Amino acid sequence: MEISDLDYELPPKLIAQTPAPSRDASRLLVIDRARGGLEDHGFAELPDLLRPGDCLVVNNSRVIPARVLARDAAGRQVELLFFEAIDPRRWRALTRPGRRSRGGVELAVGDAPEARLRIVGADADRPRVVGAIDELLREHGVPPLPPYIERFAAPTAEDLERYQTIYARPPGSIAAPTAGLHFTPKVLDAVQRRGVEFHELTLHVGPGSFRPIKAARIEDHTLLPERIEIPAGVADAVNRARDERRRVIAVGTTTARALESAVGMGGRVRALDGEAQIYITPGYAFRVVDALLTNFHLPRSSLLVMVAAFAGRELILKSYGHAVRAGYRFYSYGDATLIL
Repeated sequence: MEISDLDYELPPKLIAQTPAPSRDASRLLVIDRARGGLEDHGFAELPDLLRPGDCLVVNNSRVIPARVLARDAAGRQVELLFFEAIDPRRWRALTRPGRRSRGGVELAVGDAPEARLRIVGADADRPRVVGAIDELLREHGVPPLPPYIERFAAPTAEDLERYQTIYARPPGSIAAPTAGLHFTPKVLDAVQRRGVEFHELTLHVGPGSFRPIKAARIEDHTLLPERIEIPAGVADAVNRARDERRRVIAVGTTTARALESAVGMGGRVRALDGEAQIYITPGYAFRVVDALLTNFHLPRSSLLVMVAAFAGRELILKSYGHAVRAGYRFYSYGDATLIL
């Protein structure tokens, strides 16, 4: 499939710059794959849209303060986005502009002598950076808001709370698993009182999730692996749900990628502590996920490709067109879809 087949028109005013007044005040577009139908709801209605016995699986990864602003010897700004620890003093990072972060370059953050970094080499445009990085992130790191949010370089106190799910625990993501941002304790309580199972796995969102597809053909893109952990109890719960013909609902494309990466022989989900390697494109037959709760995604992104694989290109473009006309808010702080 050509990547241009997944383009759509989006007025800039519909790119959400701030979160909704409360997490569950977001809107929810229900997309029915069987009927090709669309229904407008509020996210607070989610419990009523689920069935007793549904198996809801979320990604509990915590966003780290991964973005750091440094300066080179000439005092020019260099932005670093740390995404993978090699050891406590060595991390891989994305840098901008790249010409100021070649091997051997020294960078300073603030005025403290210990807040100095050295670029020691590059690996596929991902420099390795040496320094007291754990401490640096604690002292100088900020939440890595996406660049389409105008204040991405200067997040607010509200962002510290809202660009994180309420159930986030193990740190490691450089972007929020945004489908989960809409949940409140009240909604989660209502979901469980409805008789819906609630389970957690971990996928640490890396640069692969938001790197735009530049290849003309979707299949020619390479999606980088991401670290995942699926506990044995979660794998067992998902397998029981499938055996009993209960729906497995993935909260977010990251959860869907983790589950589909963990399918082994006989279609069974296995416990896994490793990497999600799978790249889901149209034509893929989902083996675990029966329904998907997810936000609206950018054109030419691997996330939109996955959603098109799940629901079909025509239905997704139809639903996105409806959302634009109805004034839904898009992307990380935007509204959600429930694809059944």
